[in-house]
Amino acid sequence: MSNRKLTILGIVAVLMVIWAVAQSRVSNRPRTETDGPAYLIQGLDPADIDSIVLGNGEDMVTLKRQRGGFVVVNKDNYPAKASEINNLITKALEIQTSQFITDNAANHEDLELTEEKASAMVKFFKADSSLLTGIVGGKAKELGQGTYVRLASNDSVYVAPSLPWIGGTAMSYIGQELISVKREDIVSVTVGSASGKYTLKTTDDGKGVILENIPAGKKYKSDDGDNVFTALTNLTCDDVMKKSGDLTFAKQYVCTLKNSTVYTLKIAQKDDKTYVVCEADFADKTGVTKGSEVESEEELKKKEAKLLAQEGAIKFTAKHKGWVYEIAEWKAKNLIKELSDLIEDEEKPEEAENTEDP
Repeated sequence: MSNRKLTILGIVAVLMVIWAVAQSRVSNRPRTETDGPAYLIQGLDPADIDSIVLGNGEDMVTLKRQRGGFVVVNKDNYPAKASEINNLITKALEIQTSQFITDNAANHEDLELTEEKASAMVKFFKADSSLLTGIVGGKAKELGQGTYVRLASNDSVYVAPSLPWIGGTAMSYIGQELISVKREDIVSVTVGSASGKYTLKTTDDGKGVILENIPAGKKYKSDDGDNVFTALTNLTCDDVMKKSGDLTFAKQYVCTLKNSTVYTLKIAQKDDKTYVVCEADFADKTGVTKGSEVESEEELKKKEAKLLAQEGAIKFTAKHKGWVYEIAEWKAKNLIKELSDLIEDEEKPEEAENTEDP
């Protein structure tokens, strides 16, 4: 036999070994079927979902249907953000597959499709706690695009050309914005603590902020005052829990708006963290009555705005009643500044030097 033929046979033998090793990674797989795109989850009615579980172990998040919506069980059953729940369900239902890989559960470990190794996992349960369906996402496909996926109730593995990000922490499903007001709508802010209180007010032109009753010999630090004045223009929380008896709410931040809405935040500090409880009131207690004559469109709009503001204050208080929110340090510092943080000594004019000859 010629050297050329021996070389060719050697190359073929090497290729056969490589092929065998590759096949052993997914054992008992007779072939890879290539089908047209198909949805991984089929026939799921969102109305049948009673609870949703994401991830596992310490990172597991549980969402439970309650009173027409969902709550985050991990956060004392705090109401979940409806848009996030809808987005989660939609992403799960939109996952498509392009290839069948294997139906042997022994391959799940290697493809990282076990519950312990999964890169993404979500399960949907019925009211009786039985599994409706679910998704387990594994590792990226070798030498190609896509991710291995399977149904939580089935051993069959497929390739999903695109697997959306599914998961997150419990706070991912909670609306973290507490209060968002426009600066131009703020009339005054009063901050109080055991050491006293102070009030900041907008200037007549609405462009600046002044400090009331500045002590003699002191001047106002306007930049720091502006930060306090606008603390509620975008106030968000980092965490939420049921009201706790071991917190002392010794400080207070009160913000009054032009439409008579008054936001009150009671503030507690513990272990270098800041917590608040929130409520709102409507300062204008006069009722809204229908005039005896035909009212102008402007008057009708004013009355409508007043009713909406009243309703908004009531809903805000009801939503946040009984809940304590943790505020990030960089945001919290503007809620708790003392008067001493906003003032400094006035600059004294230098004494005229005696230039006369002795």
